[in-house]
Amino acid sequence: MPLFPVYSRFNFTPVRGSGSYLYDADDRAYLDLYGGHAVISIGHNHPHFQQKLRSQINHLTYYSTSVQIPLQKELAEKLATQSGLAEHQLFLCNSGAEAVENALKIASFYQGRREVIAFRRSFHGRTSAAVNITDKEAIKAPLNKSFPVSFYSFEDLAAIQKQLAQRKTAAVIIEGIQGWAGIYAPQAGFLQQLQVLCRKYDTLLLLDEIQSGYGRTGNFFAFQNAGIEPDLVTMAKGMGNGFPLAGVLIHPKIKAKPGMLGTTFGGNHLACTAGLAVLEVIEKENLLQQAKQNGKYWQEQLQAIPGIAKVRGQGLMIGIEMDFPIAKLRKQLLEEYHILTGSALNPNVLRLLPPLNLSTEAIDYFNQSLQQVLLHQTTYA
Repeated sequence: MPLFPVYSRFNFTPVRGSGSYLYDADDRAYLDLYGGHAVISIGHNHPHFQQKLRSQINHLTYYSTSVQIPLQKELAEKLATQSGLAEHQLFLCNSGAEAVENALKIASFYQGRREVIAFRRSFHGRTSAAVNITDKEAIKAPLNKSFPVSFYSFEDLAAIQKQLAQRKTAAVIIEGIQGWAGIYAPQAGFLQQLQVLCRKYDTLLLLDEIQSGYGRTGNFFAFQNAGIEPDLVTMAKGMGNGFPLAGVLIHPKIKAKPGMLGTTFGGNHLACTAGLAVLEVIEKENLLQQAKQNGKYWQEQLQAIPGIAKVRGQGLMIGIEMDFPIAKLRKQLLEEYHILTGSALNPNVLRLLPPLNLSTEAIDYFNQSLQQVLLHQTTYA
C-alpha cells in the first residue's frame, strides 16, 4: 500500500538519537537544530526520560479517563509550579491542533459566541476549527470554513477594538511567537493592550504556545515577557519530548460541565509519564536559563556573520532571514555539514528550534558551517 504523498522529505533516514544528534544507519551524526518541529525539548533519548517510560511500561501503558489516573494530577501540580499559572485548570489531549480545537470550543461555550479574531501569518493546526483560524487558504477545505474568522496584523488595535465592541467575538487567538510564519513576535505592549481590550469587551484571550512554550524562549511561555495572564493557553510539541501529549490551561473563572470535553487517549499513563519526565529534566538541568543564555549568545554570534539579512527570536526559537530562498542552503547544510534545520512560510527564513540543552559547541559548529556556506556560495537563485 503506498503512502499518501503529502510530505516533502529530505533524503535522510535517522535510526537513533542522542542529545542534540541524530544518527543514520552508518552511524553518521547529524546535528538536529529543528527538533522535529520544536518537539524534542530535552534531547533525543534523554536517560531520565527513557527510564521513566520504561518503568511505566512495566506497570500499565494505557487506560481511559473512565478510571482514576493519579499521574494526571501529578503532572498538573508539577506544571502549576513551573508554568506560573497555578490557578489555571488543565485539560489534557494529544496534539496541538486538538488543544486549539478544545480551547476554541471552551471559549464558544463560555461566551455563547462563534466569531474568532486571529492574526496574519498565523498557524494553529490542520484540523477543522484550527485550520479555519490559520492564515493560509490553500490548506482549508470548504467544510473547514464553519465559523466567521477575522485576520488582523499585529498592532492593528483600532480595527480589533471596533470588532470586539460588537460583542460577537468568542476569543482572540494569538501565538506567543509566530513560528511557522518565520519567527515573528508580537510586542509586549501590544499583548498588554490586547488583554485590556479583551477584558473590556468580555472576550477570552487565547495564547497559542504550542511551539513557543515549554521553555523554548527562556521563559516557560513566551507571553510571560509581556506580564499578561491569558484566559486560555494551548500547549503541545515540547510537552512530551516526542510522545504525543498536549493540553489546555483554563482560567478558573471558566467552569467545567460533565461531558463538555473529552478524549480517548489524552492524559493516558504513558503520556503523563513523558510529561512529568520533561518537567523534571527542565527543572533539574535549569533548561529555561540555559535556553535564555544560549539563545542570547547564538543571536549575538549570528549578527556578526556576513550575508544574513535579519535575525529574529527569543531563546532557542530563532529565525535567520536571508535575501534569497533558503531551500538549497538547507539542503547543503544537511548533505555537506550534517545539520538539520527548518524552513518557514517566509521562503527566505531558516528556522532553528533545537533541544533546550543544546551546547555552545554545537552552536559554534553551526555558525562556522553557515559562514562557510555563505562565503563560498555566490547565489541560491
